[in-house]
Amino acid sequence: MASTADIKNGVVLNIDGQLWSIVEFQHVKPGKGGAFVRTKMKNVLTGKVVDKTFNAGAKIEIENVDRRDFQYLYTDGDSFVFMDTSDYDQINVPAATVGDAANFLLENQMVTIALNNGNPLYIDLPASVVLEITYTEPGLQGDRSSAGTKPATVETGYEIQVPLFLETGTKVKVDTRTGDYLGRVN
Repeated sequence: MASTADIKNGVVLNIDGQLWSIVEFQHVKPGKGGAFVRTKMKNVLTGKVVDKTFNAGAKIEIENVDRRDFQYLYTDGDSFVFMDTSDYDQINVPAATVGDAANFLLENQMVTIALNNGNPLYIDLPASVVLEITYTEPGLQGDRSSAGTKPATVETGYEIQVPLFLETGTKVKVDTRTGDYLGRVN
């Protein structure tokens, strides 16, 4: 068992059988009364964010979470197959765990997977990825970047909004957190 003095950003706590990751924390020592730790925690599985306050010195249970680099290989039914780049072991990650990250996954792409006792908890993608536009309406003469946006489908099948002048076959940089178009890649 650890105490509240061990709380740091990124630490994963086990509270009532659920795993919670510390997003931010603050040690507070008011003028009168006991000190406490104010935290903002994110549920590792559901993504729900809650605020929780612990009394200073309270006992907490810290879970061991191993973050390792994996290479995405292929999709097998409703699971995704990744290979550990250090020992070449393969793991199957359920589609529910991969979640929206599937919109930005290309074969052979590197990702970070957080594991707890060998079970995958979540997947961290790079901040942005380069994807090719597979279909978009043709651009017209005079279309400029400030004129507006149109839908475009990228090679993973995900649809993003791009400027009117972009055409099919263009490589674009996409933000993996929001799905926003960031720019063209030459």
